[in-house]
Amino acid sequence: MHHLRCDAMRVLTCLVFAALAAASVPALASPAAAGTAAGSGVVVAADAKSNSAPDDAKSRTFPDAPALARLEAQYAPVDLRVDLSSLAPSERDVLAHLVKAAQLLDGVYLDQVWAGNSSMLLELSGDASPLGRARLRYFLRNKGPWDRLDGMRPFVPGAPPKPEQGDFYPAGASRADIESFTASLGADERARATGFFTVLRRAPDGKFAVVPYSVEYQGALGEAAEHLRAAARATQSATLREFLEKRAAAFFSNDYFDSDVAWMKLDSVVEPTIGPYEVYEDGWFNAKAAFEAFICVRDAEQTRNVERFSAELQDVEDNLPIDPQYRNPKLGALAPIRVVNEVFASGDAARGVNTAAFNLPNDERIVHEMGSKRVMLKNVQEAKFAKVLIPSARATLSREDQRNVSFDAFFTHILTHELVHGLGPHQITVDGKRTTVRDALQDTYSAIEEAKADVAGLFALQRFIDRGVVGRELERTLYPTYVAGMIRSVRFGLEEAHGRGVAMQLSWMLDHGAIAPRADGTFHVDVEKMKPAVVGLTREIMTIQARGDLAAARDLLKRLAVLRPPVERVVAKLRDVPVDVGPRFVTAEQLVSPTRAIPLRTPPSGRDGSTKVAPTKAASVSTAPAKTAPANIATRAAPAETTPGSGAGSAR
Repeated sequence: MHHLRCDAMRVLTCLVFAALAAASVPALASPAAAGTAAGSGVVVAADAKSNSAPDDAKSRTFPDAPALARLEAQYAPVDLRVDLSSLAPSERDVLAHLVKAAQLLDGVYLDQVWAGNSSMLLELSGDASPLGRARLRYFLRNKGPWDRLDGMRPFVPGAPPKPEQGDFYPAGASRADIESFTASLGADERARATGFFTVLRRAPDGKFAVVPYSVEYQGALGEAAEHLRAAARATQSATLREFLEKRAAAFFSNDYFDSDVAWMKLDSVVEPTIGPYEVYEDGWFNAKAAFEAFICVRDAEQTRNVERFSAELQDVEDNLPIDPQYRNPKLGALAPIRVVNEVFASGDAARGVNTAAFNLPNDERIVHEMGSKRVMLKNVQEAKFAKVLIPSARATLSREDQRNVSFDAFFTHILTHELVHGLGPHQITVDGKRTTVRDALQDTYSAIEEAKADVAGLFALQRFIDRGVVGRELERTLYPTYVAGMIRSVRFGLEEAHGRGVAMQLSWMLDHGAIAPRADGTFHVDVEKMKPAVVGLTREIMTIQARGDLAAARDLLKRLAVLRPPVERVVAKLRDVPVDVGPRFVTAEQLVSPTRAIPLRTPPSGRDGSTKVAPTKAASVSTAPAKTAPANIATRAAPAETTPGSGAGSAR
């Protein structure tokens, strides 16, 4: 298995740029336009080379090359270019090593999703037919053979149903088996077995054994550590050097605490996040961390604009609409906010729908003692706003509400979403025992936590407005932009934590009259009803979290995490609108390719500050803010003087 993994990782490293390049599979103008492609749209599993699928899957139909092109067209192609002109040559070398380390973690993540991913990747990479190329591209997009936008439907013959538990637990074991095993352990060993950084495997005697990530993924982590150490030797930043050296050591020791502390204190133009973090792939317990990487460059000016919000968090905590006993009287003192531009992303950070911002680390010890860091991926957010949110708003909101959609509100709500991940209940007492919200809510945790961050983020922003922390004018754009964003996000699918959390919010807002369906099939936003609805849902979710009430969490999701008919109707209007963006990491490719020069300046922009885009090519997103406004929708970048700026999590 180790040799197979290494082969797959080498293939993945070679393909990570090339397979997602425009020449691989032509991207169509829109999902609807793609629907006119020739071909039946399906192939049957009987042609599959693999016989590993269950019998009932062998007669299943699978998308052919034109159908896969239609699926790929759900992701609007966007070239991510980052201005590196301010970086010393040594720091560009740092970035190159970090990109190479991140590529290796892509392979680890594939194995965490499904044990068969490596062999399937090798098989797909050897198929040079148009269908093989299309399957490979969509496989890399989804980090596996299941369509993350379509309920994890397999699109490659031979793929079984996606394992809900990932590859974190022994093959053939049931969830009940794992619960019984962990319950039989002593406290220390149970903590290891249920911790973020271990997998469970079968020992030769058939019993379960706890295996640290440092052993399970030692080959790839060893190579990645070498790149981190090379980057540490090259950098001129003392705090970056400290983080990279400690994170490299953690890949061998399996103890991430010291390197997480160093990451919290990181003060560098180059801003990497690399390691095991999010738990979305562990659908059984939300306990096991998946590997990911964000390799970024800080936007110093925008970071200064939003740093002031850290000082406001205690006031928000003190006024949360929950019983005062559930509030934290003293938040962690360190709550850094970084605005960055993404150079490269991999692993859980780059599968299906792309991350727009994140709040880490997940270690409750650090969150309690220090706080957590919020990182805003500015160039990714600009791409999502321009390519997805604006056309979504045009199709689904009343004309009056369309005019009040703005990038200011979009960016600021994502920021407060990340800020409030660190607020509210985290360490709780259930039946007399100390535990965490994550452990108590189990499989419901991620969806509940993402919904909390959305609505409590609105609550926090309204408080900022009322107290004069941000300008009153933001109130006009905040709620229409929020609704447009929810409609955008519900298309991620109800199998995904963010999608389920958004469906729950939309149902709640419809039930409370905050969103009103109109005869023309659009939504009108009632701001005066929206405000109490936000307070009510914030109270509902945080009270469930404070009590560790798993039954109530499951009931809430069962009742509300569904697509109501009015939501289905507005979503149906978005057939011509991409679901998300498909970044092509142009600057990263240039950094790691010795034959290609790195342009230190971004391509020329239009007079209005937007990047000029040819209609049939991928959009090119630079680090300059886009300011072109389509009809009826305000998209101006927030001026410096008014730019508003855990459980951990990410916004997508």
